[in-house]
Amino acid sequence: MENKTDVKNQPNEKVKAFSLAISKIKSELAKDVVGQEDIVDNVIIAIIAGGNVLLEGVPGVGKTRLVRSLGRVLSLPFSRIQFTPDLMPSDVTGTNVIEKDASGKMSTVFQRGPIFANLVLADEINRATPKTQSAMLEVMQEHKVTVAKQTYKIDEPFFVLATQNPIEQDGTYPLPEAQMDRFMFKLVVKFPTVKELAGIVNMTQITLDETATAVIDGKTILEMRELSKSVPVIDDVLDYAVKLVSNTHPELDTSSSVAKKYIKYGASPRAAQAIITAAKVRALMNGKYNVSYDDIKALAYPVLRHRIKINYNAVNDKLSVDDVISKLLGDNSKDKTAVKVDTDNVVPPVADEPVIADVPDDGEKKKKEKKIKEKKEKPVKEKKVKDKKNEEVNVTISSTEVGQ
Repeated sequence: MENKTDVKNQPNEKVKAFSLAISKIKSELAKDVVGQEDIVDNVIIAIIAGGNVLLEGVPGVGKTRLVRSLGRVLSLPFSRIQFTPDLMPSDVTGTNVIEKDASGKMSTVFQRGPIFANLVLADEINRATPKTQSAMLEVMQEHKVTVAKQTYKIDEPFFVLATQNPIEQDGTYPLPEAQMDRFMFKLVVKFPTVKELAGIVNMTQITLDETATAVIDGKTILEMRELSKSVPVIDDVLDYAVKLVSNTHPELDTSSSVAKKYIKYGASPRAAQAIITAAKVRALMNGKYNVSYDDIKALAYPVLRHRIKINYNAVNDKLSVDDVISKLLGDNSKDKTAVKVDTDNVVPPVADEPVIADVPDDGEKKKKEKKIKEKKEKPVKEKKVKDKKNEEVNVTISSTEVGQ
């Protein structure tokens, strides 16, 4: 059990303010983004938890619009980087330039790149070369940039939302595993339904610009992040999440049969960290004060789908990464000795009506033994009965019959 202060001990105003802020964010985003409720929820979770998100989807499903609208709603400095094959690392992080002052003196000044923002959109990140992609590693993990032996910190909160198109192969460079691991979530943006598509068309007929307004700021996001850290996680739920990540490694003796059959490489320890951190935020979003098994199951897909590599057996059986994750969840059983307690609906016992066990005490036991002993020692009596000739006959009967 964690030693941090329980979220239930926090003032109710803070918890209510957290829920109210989430509702406002969703309401404003709905003005610019039609549908995609799961995507919006997971992006909000990642922002509050302090993680990065990789959005994968075909062109035109609203990935870029979602990020631009988020920048307006969260009132954060927004920056967009369009990744291309000729993009250089200095185009992302910045570089030192020589400037001349009024007196003609030369000096070196660091010119900050577009990465120096609170909300960064890395559009089509898989189009850049590995050299440029590697420039994002330090800033995504440590929130700082090192140029010419000088380190510059990024202002908090900092969040990278990258997009990539899964159907394009020419002119793209798949992200290396080290960089994929830096993303807390990988979200797959699906094509909208017919009803959602009609809503998108009607919305864009009025205006193509974002209409959402700011409802919170960076300071509020950091306060919400600190509040989510105080959400407790019981040992059974923590073990469930850790075993789920551990079971993705086929080389371990304790791993599941699913991993040994379908997985080539398992998830890193960052997966366990991400799933617990995000589960705390999700619990508060749903009005709960502790992390549940449902939170772990719901977040297993965005946390694991880009961290595990399936093998040929999975491809041969026509299983996707999400299908393998579903099998892992089914194979990852809960602790059968654990009892799930709903602390919000516990009825306290009534003091005036104590529950008495139906077991005789020593006094009652001795009384019963004494009665049995007395029955056995009771003298034999004679009972007069009449035979068929109406003659009285003395018949000896036992004490048990006397009782009848």
